[in-house]
Amino acid sequence: MFSVAICIIASIHIIPIYDTLDLEISRRSEGIFQALLGNVLQIQLLAVNGCIAASAVYAALSIILVYIFFEKTLSPEILFVVMFAASFAPETLRLVIPLGQIYEIPALYALMASRIILFTRFFGIFSLFIAGVFAAGYDAQRQRSALLFVIVAAMIIAFGVPVDTQSWDSSLRMISGYTQMFQLIEMCTFFITVISFFIAAWSRGGREFIFVGCGAALALLGRNILLTADSWAGLPAALALLVPGTWLICIFLHKIYLWL
Repeated sequence: MFSVAICIIASIHIIPIYDTLDLEISRRSEGIFQALLGNVLQIQLLAVNGCIAASAVYAALSIILVYIFFEKTLSPEILFVVMFAASFAPETLRLVIPLGQIYEIPALYALMASRIILFTRFFGIFSLFIAGVFAAGYDAQRQRSALLFVIVAAMIIAFGVPVDTQSWDSSLRMISGYTQMFQLIEMCTFFITVISFFIAAWSRGGREFIFVGCGAALALLGRNILLTADSWAGLPAALALLVPGTWLICIFLHKIYLWL
């Protein structure tokens, strides 16, 4: 909820300057939606603001939803699903860019914000990946080592990538290096995560994991669209995938652990 409040307060100050900020965009953001419809959709920074707000609201509501479903249930899959949802909250730090046009924010702070965003984005997808690995049969007693792996892997990426604090794309994200390599990592993580849940359905004899895998696929696709969207068309498309995907994950994980 803290990120939601920050987003509201910041938006009051920055929405009036979006018309002038359009001219300073270095390039268009790279995502599934832009690859398909980028040529016909215009960049709208107010829509980016809406997507950032939606990310903060999604994080807060998802954590509340998981708490309601799993208040008395302990499982590694649920823990890492919560981490995936929580990783959306720091997207509000993208608002540092327009705020920097109003206030004199040091470049160091902008760089720190960019690295935090990089960290939480990879922390999020790696968390859902680890949830799939645990579902497929990884020892549940090794949650700490799995969490350490997620943290270290995300930190290596976040602090090892060069970031240009003087240029940003149409989703208000500072441009960083090795974009294609990290897109490949994200794509591979997507497929391994979904396949892991399908393997869990076979190895554990629970067809519910098939629906969890489908939910993970929808959630990851919706996440990609929401975090890279730069037009109003991207927001409903992202939520149409992200929300049902998260709902499927929670509903069917709840059915799996209801009887344990």
